Amino acid sequence: MSPEQIIQAARLALETPFRHQGRLLGVALDCAGLIVHVAQSIGAEVRDQGGYAQLPGGGLLESALDDQPCLVRVSDMQAGDVLLMRFAGDPQHLGIYTGESLIHAYQPIGKVCEHLLSPEWARRIVRVYRFRGMTDGQ
Repeated sequence: MSPEQIIQAARLALETPFRHQGRLLGVALDCAGLIVHVAQSIGAEVRDQGGYAQLPGGGLLESALDDQPCLVRVSDMQAGDVLLMRFAGDPQHLGIYTGESLIHAYQPIGKVCEHLLSPEWARRIVRVYRFRGMTDGQ
């Protein structure tokens, strides 16, 4: 799959209302639900997990990402990558990088949104994951 296919799948979720543990496109998604939606849309094998806290601690979100058969940690960042971010303490948020912007289900505004990856947001990034088999799209 290409970065464009990943980004297109993420953009299909724009405006979907935020709900903790939401998994239904157009009805309710959380940040993990957005990643599950994208993975399923591109045909990637994903292990969905439920029952997690609204603010998962103890490295649980990072561990869950490391356990995904469809993702691999990378040291660079390119369009189509999954970003693991923190606000304070443990990483607790996910988004899709488009090359310039971030697509994520963001509770404070109540929906899936897209905005520029500002320096403030870039400082929140803890890890970068790439979908296995992603091509450069060229």
